[in-house]
Amino acid sequence: MACARALRISLIAMFWIAVSAVWTGANAQNVPKAEVKTEQVQATLLAHAPQGVPIGLQPGAATGQPVWVGLQFTHAPHWHTYWKNAGDSGMPTELQWTLPPGVMAGDIAWPLPKKIPIGQLANYGYDDTVLLPVPLIITPEYKPGVLDEAMDVRLKATWLVCRKECIPQEGEFALKLPLRSSTALNAAAFDAALKQQPAPLGGTQQVALTDGGQRLAVRVSGLPASARGQTLELFAETPNVLLTGATQAAPGEAAGPRTWTQRWDGDVWTADVPVSPERSESPEKMPLVLVAGQQGWRADAVVQGAWPAVAQAAVVSPALEAALKANAQNSTGGTAGDANAAAPPGTATPVPTGTFLFALLGAVLGGLVLNLMPCVFPVLAIKVLGFAQHANDQRAHRISGVAYSVGVVLSFLALGALVLALRAAGQHLGWGFQLQSPAVVAALAALFTVIGLNLAGVFEFGRMLPSSVTSMEARHPVANSLLSGVLAVAVASPCTAPFMGASLGLAMALPAWQALAVFAALGLGMALPYLLASWLPGVARLLPRPGAWMDTLRKFLAFPMFGTVVWLLWVLGQQSGVDGAGALLALLVVLALLLWSLGLTGRTRVALTGLSLAFGAFMLWSFGPMVTRAEAAPAAAASTVGARWQRWSPADVQQTLAEGRPVFVDFTAAWCVTCQYNKKTTLANEAVLRALDDARVQTFRADWTRRDPQITAELQKLGRAGVPVYVLQAPGKAPIVLSEVISAGDVQDALARLAPG
Repeated sequence: MACARALRISLIAMFWIAVSAVWTGANAQNVPKAEVKTEQVQATLLAHAPQGVPIGLQPGAATGQPVWVGLQFTHAPHWHTYWKNAGDSGMPTELQWTLPPGVMAGDIAWPLPKKIPIGQLANYGYDDTVLLPVPLIITPEYKPGVLDEAMDVRLKATWLVCRKECIPQEGEFALKLPLRSSTALNAAAFDAALKQQPAPLGGTQQVALTDGGQRLAVRVSGLPASARGQTLELFAETPNVLLTGATQAAPGEAAGPRTWTQRWDGDVWTADVPVSPERSESPEKMPLVLVAGQQGWRADAVVQGAWPAVAQAAVVSPALEAALKANAQNSTGGTAGDANAAAPPGTATPVPTGTFLFALLGAVLGGLVLNLMPCVFPVLAIKVLGFAQHANDQRAHRISGVAYSVGVVLSFLALGALVLALRAAGQHLGWGFQLQSPAVVAALAALFTVIGLNLAGVFEFGRMLPSSVTSMEARHPVANSLLSGVLAVAVASPCTAPFMGASLGLAMALPAWQALAVFAALGLGMALPYLLASWLPGVARLLPRPGAWMDTLRKFLAFPMFGTVVWLLWVLGQQSGVDGAGALLALLVVLALLLWSLGLTGRTRVALTGLSLAFGAFMLWSFGPMVTRAEAAPAAAASTVGARWQRWSPADVQQTLAEGRPVFVDFTAAWCVTCQYNKKTTLANEAVLRALDDARVQTFRADWTRRDPQITAELQKLGRAGVPVYVLQAPGKAPIVLSEVISAGDVQDALARLAPG
């Protein structure tokens, strides 16, 4: 009984660490700060208010010098971000401000861009260091509190950073702008950025359509004398009109289909520029930016002539549209998939009663099968020990089963509510999201280390805690069983069992009460075997009487715990690198030393405990940041993740389908044990690989180990909320979504369904 009591106490002691870590992990990557740093760029939110923030203005009163904020990018060598017109490819940086009432943000004061040639194409953007300034408009309605000393400025920014490959990135930023003091530390950066603004040109500038709308004749007057005679660069603010990749013709050479010319007629600058064959705009006015060296001018030119009809913009092909609508039909009979396809992400869409009941049944079955997933094996070990303890006490056995079941269901409801709330707040999350945080992985590794050491007999809580604490198991057996259910869900949450994926995917698009009902059904399915076993007398009669064998079983069950720690260390290595995994392993060794020393007596306990605490504090201060640091994906892996498996991207998948080749996508994660099992068995099977090669299938791997909004969005399109997900698709056909646990026969059958006829 003392051994079981110690195990229960260890669960109570560590449970709160896991709960706190789950919440912290869900939000750790979203805590706003003044700087976001990746391997490609360092983005910093800066402010400039040399006269402070004007407060208490009367309507119409002058504000003095403006208040400026801005996002500064410092690019790694050869990387660049984009101007407001990105050119042939790319995406302009977008800024979304959150400001107090009465404060408004103006438009970005875009500095002069650079032309970035890419073969026959060209982009417009920035390299080295660039600041994107934004003026803040302080209105009379801004009324800070009497005790407020600063104004909160928050920013959510998205940008695309490119070299040869492109990486979409985002960041959340925050700073406090002092209300009653000057903020001029970044004056030089803002002065330099504002000097890079194009000067406005007055007068009437003209752009005339020529050659049947295939070319533009540009005439700009009013340029300063210092610019006359110079060769100018031309940038159109309106995207998708000019042929961005056109080069300047040699002196005396006539303009060609992909070249442009310029010359001076006295004080008037003229140019003959080709129009893009993929033109998608027909503007009546064209804002133009002309650049000579470090100077620039902006002209609003009126377009003369009628634009030819614009070619119809490319849309989703009928085959792809049908495929998206049919994504979830393989698992839900079509109705759920249609509901998901019809609703935009994040929209709660009611479904027919039959579909909802089908989802509940799938959730119960998925919860049942979840007990057979490798993630849950350590919890099975704990439950076996608990069953043996109550083998001769039918009442205690039943109370334990009910309390455990309540803990499981409530935990599923709480986790489901957290996922739904964070998704409603705009976060790209799915099932198992907490394991995408290194902090949560580290906390769970510490939890299972403590449980394993206790089971192995390295320490006993009874020797280090007051008797009132060690007797909690006897006084609160219901709470102990309930917490065991909570721990079971914390461990099982990374897994997705068969029948479970479609129900979870549908739940993400349902109204809150229906979604929570699906999560409750999952919990009921997972707890059902233990609930039935606790209420069936025959189960208790099969168990041997409590005795000395329980101590041997207890120590044996320590090894599944240590195996789970090894797995969590490997997961952390995928997120924080080998240094992060090594740092966590060192901290776990110190934790084991501390727990062992607390179980000693006399002066030895005092000395070793003090030494352990001091050494542990030093290790945590020195190596703790290495554990929680999310390591960026290696640049070498940008295009491929293996000789056979290409790194997944929506563009590459669509390009492969356009070439007439089928695709197979493995949505996976390092923390998903089911994913790793399938990867080492079915997806490494020679017969499967040969069948894929015979069908000319291109294989892709979408790694969700770290949070990836693109993968989350793709899973949502497929009607799924977690991994593993396996998708096989041929050009012009609906994708086939396979089961979460796949066999070689499943893949071969799916390939046969793609065959013509």
